[in-house]
Parts: sequence; C-alpha cells; structure tokens
Amino acid sequence: MSTEPEDSPLDQLWREYGLAFRDFDDLTLARWLAQTLGQLQGRAWRYSHPLLGAYRLAAQLAHDRQVWLKRLATPPAGYAESACCRAPSLPLLTRDVHDAGLICLHCNETLVPFEDLPADLQPDLEAWGAQYASVHAVAHWDDRQRKSAGDYDRAFENAAKDAERLLAQAGGQLAPRLLDHHAAAVWEDQDECLEVRPEDVAP
Repeated sequence: MSTEPEDSPLDQLWREYGLAFRDFDDLTLARWLAQTLGQLQGRAWRYSHPLLGAYRLAAQLAHDRQVWLKRLATPPAGYAESACCRAPSLPLLTRDVHDAGLICLHCNETLVPFEDLPADLQPDLEAWGAQYASVHAVAHWDDRQRKSAGDYDRAFENAAKDAERLLAQAGGQLAPRLLDHHAAAVWEDQDECLEVRPEDVAP
C-alpha cells in the first residue's frame, strides 16, 4: 500500500494548469519564457501574481527538459545566468532567507546564499527573517506553549496580523532593493500555516 500523501485539490488544479505548456516544443517554450522575462523585468512581483503563476509552471517544465541548457532563446539583457541551473537569475525572497538565501524560481534551489547577498542588504534581511521566524513559530506551538499563552486563538490571530505586516514589508521595502542586483525579483506573499492569504497582504 502506498504511503505517498495524496495531492491536495489545489495541487491537482495547478497540475491541470500546467498541461497547457506540455504541448509546447522546446523552442516555443524557450521563446515564451524569454518573452515573459521581458515583461517581468524591472519589478518586484508577488509570488501569487497570475503571470508569475504561469511562468512558474512553464519554468518547471523547462527545468525538467533542460531547455535553458540548450540555449534555444536568449533572455533579455540584464538577466545573469544562475549558478544553480544556468537559467536566467530570478530570485524568490521567502521568510527563510537567512537559512536558505534567495531561492531560484526555476529549480527551487538556493540561488544566492545569505552570506553572498550584498552587505548593505544582509542586516535588514536578517532582522526581518528573525522577526518573521518568531511570528511564524506561533502556528507550530506545542500544547504546553498553547496553554501558557492563555488564549491561543487570540495569539494565533495576532501572529497572523503580524505576518501580514511583515510580508507587506518584504514586498514594499525589501524585494524592491533586490532590483539593484537582479533584473526582476519575486516575494512570498502568503503564509498557509498562519492562514494568511495573498489578498490579506497589501504592501
């Protein structure tokens, strides 16, 4: 009997969305990605943005097919080649930035380790990440911590509000600073553990 967890309805839906790119040959896929990178250039984007969602689906397929290694299309000027998978550098800023650095949107590996980030960014990102870790931890309190809080529901709600504020700070203040070093950037705008949805976050 399989012990693999079943995909959620949302995962199944995203798989269905991704079928649209399966019919693209490698050249068409590479050209679509390069053209879309041109549309993304110069901005910090929400992770949940529909254009980013479509790009992520296509980028995952391109990574599986090693499309960028085949050099079928030239990305717009300004996109450096990532060291992790040689795709154009498109960093994702998450709450785990201190431990994981910036994540590659193409292969989901570390694109830029924290210690390699520009020195002027490190203190602010480290402080933000530490503050977010403390807030996020509320969603994972054990029974003893929940009891000691008195009213856990209130503590959870307060943590969710703090997460909304911190994610807004990431999108409004921190991610745009990445544009000094990258052609485009993406920031995480939700927290499933704290039930914070993208529409709750207004940078």
